[in-house]
Amino acid sequence: MSDFDQMGIVVDWVDACRTGDLATLLDLYADDAEVECMCNGTQHYHRGRRELESYWGSRLSAYLAAGFGLEEIEPAPHGVDLEYSVAGALRIHASFRFSPEGKIYSTLCTPARQNAHGGCAC
Repeated sequence: MSDFDQMGIVVDWVDACRTGDLATLLDLYADDAEVECMCNGTQHYHRGRRELESYWGSRLSAYLAAGFGLEEIEPAPHGVDLEYSVAGALRIHASFRFSPEGKIYSTLCTPARQNAHGGCAC
């Protein structure tokens, strides 16, 4: 078990997404962190702060405009699993893993059960 609050870090991640705070979001990630998105049937892979900044920058703007909602959050065997929605309908499942220093080391996002329309905005 870690000596830092993994759930709290993911809640901070959610708050940064809700407010469009890119700097705070990036600070939650380790310098060599990776994001793997498997939404829309295509795998997108981003690693390191520069790529994560590019990846999340446009998405945070979209989240602000459309609305970002926390649907479910729960501890997982090696981190935290989160389900969130965009525009009240588009649902994304994200799995977070952490470095020993308490930073997000990896995020894997996949489509979750969809409500009104399909796809993924992660």
